[in-house]
Amino acid sequence: MEVKIEESWKRRLKDEFEKDYFIRLTDFVREEYRTHTVYPPGSLIFNAFSHCPFEKVKVVLLGQDPYHEPGQAHGLCFSVQDGTPFPPSLVNIFKEIGSDLGTPFPTNGNLTRWADQGVLLLNATLTVRAHQAGSHQNKGWETFTDAVIHRLAEEREHLVYILWGSYAQKKGAFIDTSRNLVLKSAHPSPLSAHRGFFGNKHFSLANAYLLETGQTPIQW
Repeated sequence: MEVKIEESWKRRLKDEFEKDYFIRLTDFVREEYRTHTVYPPGSLIFNAFSHCPFEKVKVVLLGQDPYHEPGQAHGLCFSVQDGTPFPPSLVNIFKEIGSDLGTPFPTNGNLTRWADQGVLLLNATLTVRAHQAGSHQNKGWETFTDAVIHRLAEEREHLVYILWGSYAQKKGAFIDTSRNLVLKSAHPSPLSAHRGFFGNKHFSLANAYLLETGQTPIQW
C-alpha cells in the first residue's frame, strides 16, 4: 500500500503498511473523512514524521489523541495551529518550561519549532472525529504507533522518551532504560498536573542528557 509519509520512516515501516490491520485502518479512516469532519486535515495525519526524520529524532514525546475541536490538531501531539488558543494541557506544559528553564511564556502554541529540532511529537492515535474524543481509538492506530516506537528502540539509542501519564508510560514500558533516558510523570492535564507534572523538570533533564551524549539540546 502506498502511504504518503516521510521517506526515512516509509523505509522502516513499509512492512506495517501491508499488514491486515493497517489496510482495515486505512479503509476506516477514509470512510470517516468521507462521511464526517475528522481532525487533523488529511494531509497532516503524518505531520510528526514529516518534521522529524528517523535519523534526526532526539526526543520522543508521547500523546494519546489529537485535539478534536476546529483549528487545533495538525498532526503533532499537544501542539495547536497558529492563532489557536492554548488548550489547558499545553498551558501547563509552558508553565513547567518557564519554571524549569526560566523562559518566557510563548505567544504561539504551534510546536513545529520543537519537531524541527528532533522532537517526535507522536500521538498514539493519529485521527479523531470532530467533537468526539477517543472516537478513533482501537481501530489500529495504536498498533501502528507501537511499531514506530519499536523501530526507534531497535535502531536508535541515547534518545529521550518523555512519558506523561499512565497511558504513555504503559505504551513505552518496553524501552531500554540502559540505552536511553526515560522520563515519567503525571500528565499535564489540569486533572493531574498537580500530582507530579509540575516540578518534574523534564525539559532541563532532557537537555542535560542530550549534552552528555554529544547532542544539541532542544530550545524549548
